[in-house]
Amino acid sequence: MSISAQPALLVLADGTSYCGLSFGAPGTTIGEVVFNTGMTGYQEVLTDPSYRGQIVTFTYPELGNTGVNPEDEESNEPQIKGAIARNICPRPSNWRSTQSLSEYLIEHKIPGIYGIDTRALTRKIRTVGAMNGAISTEILDPTELLQKVQSAPSMAGLNLVREVTTKEVYQWSEATNPDWEFNPSVSGDSGEQFTVVAIDFGVKKNILRRLASYGCRVVVVPASTPPAEILKYNPDGIFLSNGPGDPSAVTEGIETTKELLKSSKPVFGICMGHQVLGLALGADTFKLKFGHRGLNQPAGLQQQVEITSQNHGFAINADSLAAEVEITHLNLNDRTVAGLRHKSLPLFSVQYHPEASPGPHDADYLFERFVQAMRDDRKAKA
Repeated sequence: MSISAQPALLVLADGTSYCGLSFGAPGTTIGEVVFNTGMTGYQEVLTDPSYRGQIVTFTYPELGNTGVNPEDEESNEPQIKGAIARNICPRPSNWRSTQSLSEYLIEHKIPGIYGIDTRALTRKIRTVGAMNGAISTEILDPTELLQKVQSAPSMAGLNLVREVTTKEVYQWSEATNPDWEFNPSVSGDSGEQFTVVAIDFGVKKNILRRLASYGCRVVVVPASTPPAEILKYNPDGIFLSNGPGDPSAVTEGIETTKELLKSSKPVFGICMGHQVLGLALGADTFKLKFGHRGLNQPAGLQQQVEITSQNHGFAINADSLAAEVEITHLNLNDRTVAGLRHKSLPLFSVQYHPEASPGPHDADYLFERFVQAMRDDRKAKA
């Protein structure tokens, strides 16, 4: 297909504007403008619920080469508000492709803009910080579009979990496709099965697949589920998922986690779940200047480094952690907290995505650590 030459305009909250061309749906969209440095995996980014409310700038110079396909979706639909690219490939070349990227965005009514200097835009965000912006094919006057941008709420203080969490309880049993399994030692056929209740703050499908691959029976519940209802499933462990928005605004999830900690059951948190666990343990969070979004973020401590996939705009304040909580990982670019654990209870979390999708597999061992914590807890109670 050929891409429309319809003009499009991007305006940031500070008044900076960029003229380009439309490659998605016509219309106007407003969200927080952020950037992702990944060279692959744009479809997983588009469908990751953690990007809810955001307009994503892709720093890789050409987007759409591999099209889109149903297997690579991390949720049932795209979650972003809009997409920004330097150049768009109109004719994808991949045996798994079922649609072009442009067709996909048009189908889901998501605007996109291309033909702009994404390097300059990324440098702007790194210098000034992530900020609201708008893409429009309808309003091509920067002053008029800026007025709409300035009326939009800031990401700080915004609870977007309620927009992405599941409405109904469901069970997940699909493991990683055997043809794609990167760890030959992983098998859910050991005869051991652990029941995990996953609190859905905006969970990615591949996280659920990894839990299933490690032999977990996963029950996914809405973020508003009361602690008593969660404990009725008699879980061996609690999983706190990733999700969008400001973690400190997810007050129900924080209070629920506080109550669940009293059960002494193993708890594993990823991204938003990491922040919610930290808040439940008495820590504070703060908004990062431009966040961490990419597939090559180094994290580690004491001479051990993992290359990780990250997507978050908030972090835990290290100085606010209680004495019984220790830092296990730091983001080695800016020394922010990237992992923590409780010194005496089976609670741990990371500020990155060990399931990757897309990204490196360095941190997949954390799923085995969670399973081992549940195994040890089961033996201790036998």
